[in-house]
Amino acid sequence: MSPFGELLLGEFEGSLCLCDWRYRKMRNTIDNRVKAGLQAEYIEQTSPIIDETKLQLNEYFKGIRKKFDIPLLLVGTDFQKSVWQALMQIPWGDTETYLGLSNMLENEKAIRAVASANGANAISIIIPCHRIIGGDGRLVGYAGGLATKSKLLKLENAIKTTQLDLFEG
Repeated sequence: MSPFGELLLGEFEGSLCLCDWRYRKMRNTIDNRVKAGLQAEYIEQTSPIIDETKLQLNEYFKGIRKKFDIPLLLVGTDFQKSVWQALMQIPWGDTETYLGLSNMLENEKAIRAVASANGANAISIIIPCHRIIGGDGRLVGYAGGLATKSKLLKLENAIKTTQLDLFEG
C-alpha cells in the first residue's frame, strides 16, 4: 500500500516487471501481457528487488528520491518499450504532452500510438507516465486515477497547489 493507492509489484529473474495500480481499468490486460511475455505465472512472495522497490518508492513518496535505481524488465512491443524508455527521460518535476513525447521519438504522427503505449505502462511511477499531460495543460487519463496523478505531480512540484485545492477531498 502506498500513500496514493495500492500498488502491485512483480519481479522476474532479478528485475522489476510490474509496479502497477491494483484497481486500474486495464488490470487483466496488463497482467495477461506480462504473464504471456515472460511465460510465467504470478506467485505471491517477496524478493530483494521487491524490497528495494518498496524502499525506493517510500523515499519517493517522502520527496527524498527523484530518480529510481532498480533493474527493470519491460514487457511489451518494441514500440511500447521505446515509449517507456522515452518516458524515463522526462525529469522529476517536469511534464510533457503526448505530442512532445511523440516528438522525442521523432514520430509526430504516432501521437495516438504513443498515448496507447503510455496507458499500457505496467511500471507506474518508476516509468513516469503520470508526467504526461494534455496539450492544453490539463490532466488526462492515468491508470491510478486523475486525483492520484494530480497528487504525484504536486509531490514533484510539477503542478502548483492553488487555494481551491485546499477544498478538494
